[in-house]
Amino acid sequence: MFKRLFTASLVFGAVALGPPAVAQSTCMPRDNLVDSLNSKFSETLAGGGLQTEQRLIEVWRSADSGTFTIIMTRPDGISCVLAAGQNWHDSAAVPAGVSG
Repeated sequence: MFKRLFTASLVFGAVALGPPAVAQSTCMPRDNLVDSLNSKFSETLAGGGLQTEQRLIEVWRSADSGTFTIIMTRPDGISCVLAAGQNWHDSAAVPAGVSG
């Protein structure tokens, strides 16, 4: 009896520690992903930068619909969606020396 209970708790514990299905990224060649962002969501590049020497992070957004997508591109040209959402808003730049 104890062995069954112990085994069941290990199995359910392992399942609980696994990543959720939504955490899986969508990855494809960068050109294909950019085409998809442009055609399906009217998103354009808002900005980006290097996270490391091996990772380029970009934010794509649509001024019309408010959608946004954050992607990471590797040196081999494969890009992965890290996050996507709605209600993107641009904030005005605050000049240096001005609080707020």
